[in-house]
Amino acid sequence: MHVLFVHDLVGNKAADSQAFAGKDKVTYADLQAYVSKYRDYFYATGIRTGDNVGLFSRNSVEFIYSYMAIVSLGAVVVPINFQLTAREVAFIVKDANMSRLVTMEYLPLERELEQQRYQQEVSQLVIADFSGMINQKTFPAAPALKTDFDENQPCAIIYTSGTTGTPKGAVLTHKNLISNARAFREVMPVTAEDNVLCVLPMYHCFSWTCAVLNSLLCGAAITILEAFAPKETLAAIKDYKVTVIYGVPPMYNFLARVGSREDLAGIKYCVSGGASLPEKVAQQFAEKYGQKIIEGYGLSEASPVVTLNPPQKPKYCSIGKALPGLEVKVIDAHGQVVPPGIVGQIAVRGPSVMKGYFNLPADSSNALKDGWLYTGDLAYQDAEGYFFVVDRLKDLIISNGENIYPREIEELLYAYPGILEASVIGVPDELRGQVARAYIVLAAGQKFDKKKVREYLQANLASYKIPRDYCIVDALPKNQTGKILKRVLREQACSS
Repeated sequence: MHVLFVHDLVGNKAADSQAFAGKDKVTYADLQAYVSKYRDYFYATGIRTGDNVGLFSRNSVEFIYSYMAIVSLGAVVVPINFQLTAREVAFIVKDANMSRLVTMEYLPLERELEQQRYQQEVSQLVIADFSGMINQKTFPAAPALKTDFDENQPCAIIYTSGTTGTPKGAVLTHKNLISNARAFREVMPVTAEDNVLCVLPMYHCFSWTCAVLNSLLCGAAITILEAFAPKETLAAIKDYKVTVIYGVPPMYNFLARVGSREDLAGIKYCVSGGASLPEKVAQQFAEKYGQKIIEGYGLSEASPVVTLNPPQKPKYCSIGKALPGLEVKVIDAHGQVVPPGIVGQIAVRGPSVMKGYFNLPADSSNALKDGWLYTGDLAYQDAEGYFFVVDRLKDLIISNGENIYPREIEELLYAYPGILEASVIGVPDELRGQVARAYIVLAAGQKFDKKKVREYLQANLASYKIPRDYCIVDALPKNQTGKILKRVLREQACSS
């Protein structure tokens, strides 16, 4: 198969075809021209092959121009969550050994970097300052990449969200990202006629690979929204004639409660990832819009998509089948494959699996064994080859020696009238080691009846699985992709 680098995707369609729809209407010819200008400017500022360059920005065309220009120089882009504080950004800057940061606004990092004893000077290239200037001024053309630069060279370092501790940087090569976009295209029939919604944050691998890279690979148009707001998103879908949506469960949960069937009349596919999709949300969405949500599964370390439901035959609560070219198995604690229907850890091997964690050989060795990526996610496989995620290995609750999978309890709570969201964690217990605690968000105007909820759960669960207590909260802590931060709930439980 023809070798493609990630930056080659900007020239993957007829010049006059639309690359970006929405408020920014940009053709593929315009896209190539902008990336070329950014490339020349970045080279003039000193960015070279092998440099790790931070990218701190909200969703925008400038994010894509910057990303593509950086990697076209052979440098490695480090997308950074724009919600992070200066201290958290400084950690990534130091950990990735950066000297340059492309940013939407100047960040006060000096004091934080000094506290972390980072001696390297960090130049900030502020998009608002240089984006207009490079249209007025011409810089010398940056040289082409050397002929020995190949697809196995690093392209990006994706820092994990830190839901389980200190963030680690997953090193992804050009081959990792391109192979994942290609494999995804084999299952998802996106074409050059489609208009893909990009509302999830581009710094996250799910959004970048599926909504951006795969769209460019297919020659489709992309409608970019800075952030998700239900009514504004529905309006954009109608106004710009979006046909494909990539979202996370909380986004579909919101949409299931607002709007009308006509709002999504032009949609061909709705894809969900980033976290497990509750069955109740999938059913409510299908009832309202007549659209089945296609659920998939992945993680940054796999570029990220590992499995996806076939659009022509999705299964509720399943994360689908392995993408073409990937080997996926379910294993026990000894690394042996378990039979269908038995819960074990998901392991994946193939061209989209990361090189390793940046400068963390021990963590890399723990995660990668004989080419297999041990995901830490618990699942089982059915007789038809569909996978079903049960929970994170780290979220497993062990009470009196019995395994409790929080997702099983959460699915039941989601289905209970008046409950909008639920999350279950394990808390210490002197007698049983751990017991379950449920955090619940109620719909407006609803009151919580603990006795009735317990009776409902007792009719559906073994007694040892029933949460000991229930915390009613206004909202659950989440990261930008909609994943509930159970680490935060556990920390709150320990401090209370």
